[in-house]
Amino acid sequence: MSDKYSIAGIATRIWLLTSLIFGFGWSIYILLFENANILWTALPATIIAAIGSVPILVALFIALLFIKKSTNSLQNKYMLLFATYLLSEFPYAVIGGGILTHELRQFGIDSYFISLLICYTLLFGASAIAIAFFNKKIIHFFSTTKNKPSMEQDNFQTDSNLPASNQHNGTNNSNKLVIKGLVTGALTLLMLIPALFVMNLVSEREARQKEVTQEISSKWAAPQTLTGPYLYLPYKVTVAYKDGKTGVLDKSFFLLPENLQVSGTITPETRSRSIYTVLLYKSDIKNTGNFLLQLPKDITPTMINFSEAKVCFGIRDFKGIQEKITIRFNGSSYELSPGLPTKEKENIIVDNSSTFLVNDAVERSSGKEMETIGLSSNINLSAADIGKFLSFDMQVKINGSEQLHFVPLAGNSTFSLTSTWADPKFDGSNLPASRNVGSQGFTAKWNFNKANLPFGTTIKDFDFKKEPFAFGVTMVQPADQYAKTMRSVKYAILFIGLTFALVFIIELMQKNPVH
Repeated sequence: MSDKYSIAGIATRIWLLTSLIFGFGWSIYILLFENANILWTALPATIIAAIGSVPILVALFIALLFIKKSTNSLQNKYMLLFATYLLSEFPYAVIGGGILTHELRQFGIDSYFISLLICYTLLFGASAIAIAFFNKKIIHFFSTTKNKPSMEQDNFQTDSNLPASNQHNGTNNSNKLVIKGLVTGALTLLMLIPALFVMNLVSEREARQKEVTQEISSKWAAPQTLTGPYLYLPYKVTVAYKDGKTGVLDKSFFLLPENLQVSGTITPETRSRSIYTVLLYKSDIKNTGNFLLQLPKDITPTMINFSEAKVCFGIRDFKGIQEKITIRFNGSSYELSPGLPTKEKENIIVDNSSTFLVNDAVERSSGKEMETIGLSSNINLSAADIGKFLSFDMQVKINGSEQLHFVPLAGNSTFSLTSTWADPKFDGSNLPASRNVGSQGFTAKWNFNKANLPFGTTIKDFDFKKEPFAFGVTMVQPADQYAKTMRSVKYAILFIGLTFALVFIIELMQKNPVH
C-alpha cells in the first residue's frame, strides 16, 4: 500500500484546522462578551494565529517524522503526538495568560494562574479537536511505512481470513482513545468550573474586605508614620546683584535631636462589620532627648530670626490624635498645633524698581520640605542657647490601623515598642536589634547612630526622601480566612488536573488487546 498521507500533509492539516478553531472561538467570544461590530477581527485573528503558530507547525513536522519511524504502539504514538502539542503550546499559554488576566478582571478574576490554566486548556482543546477531526487520516498515517505495511497496519487492512468484526479493530481502538482523551479533558474542565466560581467569590470577598478596611480606617485613622521632633530655624541672607542693588533671602535650616529615646505601647482593637473584621490600634508614645544647638559654618547668630523658631512633629493622619500634644522643651511647655513651616521660599526684599529680581527669585524657590503633614509650635530660643544641650520630652497618644512606622531623624536614637498582639510583622528599612515574640505579645527595640544615617543633626538643604528610612511594625491577622480558602481552591485545581491526567496516562500506557 502506498503512503497516502505525507508528514507535511498531516502536520499542515492539523495546524490549519487549529488556527480555524481559534478564529471561531474568537468570534464566539466577541458575540458573547464584546461589541459585535468588531466581529470582522475574527479573520485577522485567524491569520495572525496561523502565522504566530508556525513554530508549532515546525515542531509538529519534526515530531511526526520521528513518531512515524518509531516502532511504538498506536496508543504510544498518539501519546507522543499529544505530548508534542503540550510542550510546544506552553510558551503561547504563558504569553496568552498574561493577556487573558487583563480581560478576566471584568469578571472579577485577577489571578495569572487561572488565566494560564484557561489559556492552556483552550489551546490544547483546539489542537485536540483538530486531531480528532483528522483521526482516520492520522491512524492511516501512523499505520503505514514508506514501502510496506507495518505490523500495526495489518489491523487496519481487510483480511478475508478475519471476521468482519475484527477488520477495523485498530481503527475502533484509536477512536476510543481519542474519545477517552476528549471525555477526560471535558470532565476536567467541568470539575474546574465550580473551583473557578469559588475563586471568583473569594476574590470578590477579599476585595470587599479591603474596601471595608479602608472605610473604617478613614474614620478611625490611617496607618501612622511619626517623624521628629525637630527644630525649624529661619535666617536671612543678604546678597548683592550685578546692578549694584542688594536683597535679602529668607531661608531656613533644620536641627535634629542629638539624642532621642522613643518608647511606646500598642493596644490592638478589632472592629467588625458584617462578616469582615478590621484590625485597629491605640498607641501611647513617649519621646525624650535633647538638642545640641549648633549653627552651620556660614550662618552667624545675628542672621537667625529666633522669634520665628519652631519645634515640629510629623504625623500622617490627624484623625488619630487622641489628646492634645504638648512638648516640654528647655524647661517650658508648648502645645503643638496643626501646620508646618517647612515650605521654604526664597523671597527677595528690594526696592520697587527691582521687580524683575523678585520674579526671578520666585522661580528659583527651593520648595524643599522636611515634612508635609504635622504639628508645630513657636518656642523661646536666643543666641545664648547656642552650644547648649536643650532637653525635651513629649507624650503622644495616637490611633492608627494595622501599621505604625517611625523615621529616625536624630543623631543617636533608640526605639522600643511593646504590644499584646502576638503576630507582628517588622518591616521597613531596618529590623529590630532585639525582639521577643510570644503568645502574650511582642517587644522590639531598634538602635541608630550617626554612622547609620546619611545626614547630620544640622540640615541646611534637605534634599533626600524620608520614606526609605522609615521602619516599624505591621500587625498581621494570622491565617486570613480568604488566603486559606484561595490556597485550598488552588490545591483543588491541582488535584483535579493531576487525577484526570493520571487516569488518561494509564489508559495510554495500556497495551492493545490481542485479537
